[in-house]
Amino acid sequence: MDKLEKIFDMQKDLDDYMDKKRGFKKKFSPEEWVQKKSLALIDEVGELLDEVNYKWWKNPKPLDKKAISEELVDILHFWVSMCLDMGLTAEDVFKVYNKKNQDNKDRQTGKIVKEGYC
Repeated sequence: MDKLEKIFDMQKDLDDYMDKKRGFKKKFSPEEWVQKKSLALIDEVGELLDEVNYKWWKNPKPLDKKAISEELVDILHFWVSMCLDMGLTAEDVFKVYNKKNQDNKDRQTGKIVKEGYC
């Protein structure tokens, strides 16, 4: 099992535990789950921004790499959970990522013509 598969398995275990304890899956539709988890992910991105001094009007604080890494992992938690909710496996994500990564490279090099690139 590779590391991404392990992360997906760990997230599934956590999601299942929380559902068993709190009955979440009965409360919301799949669409509502994506909405709620998207908002939670956005909130985590906001917390990440707070860690990297994006407020130019304030005095910067020293970067806390531990806090930054924890916010990035919080983002990953919600992202993987949404993937699982949509039936995506680690293998599915890897395949889609490879295709999208190649498309992005091709746009940058002009192999795929899309407005706003090369």
